[in-house]
Amino acid sequence: MAKTKKSTSVKSAKRVIQSPFSIYWTKTNYIFFSAAVLLIIIGFYVMSIGPWDNVTGLVYAPIILFVAYIILLPLSILYRDRNSAKADESKIDTGKS
Repeated sequence: MAKTKKSTSVKSAKRVIQSPFSIYWTKTNYIFFSAAVLLIIIGFYVMSIGPWDNVTGLVYAPIILFVAYIILLPLSILYRDRNSAKADESKIDTGKS
């Protein structure tokens, strides 16, 4: 008599790799980005007002442009909500995405 083999299935957890190109921008990111674009437009407009040695063109416009380029644009790109960041980490840990 032949022995029957009992087949056992090995269930392996599927590891789902999250795409690095997924869009994680929320409404807050778009608000920061639109504020940065608006400040850039305002900064260049203020720079163009009056003669070349105008105080607004030499002092206020560079400050406005600095805030827009150095603070708001990177903030709009790098900002991530704490709740969504924790949810993403838990999805990666459990293998769900």
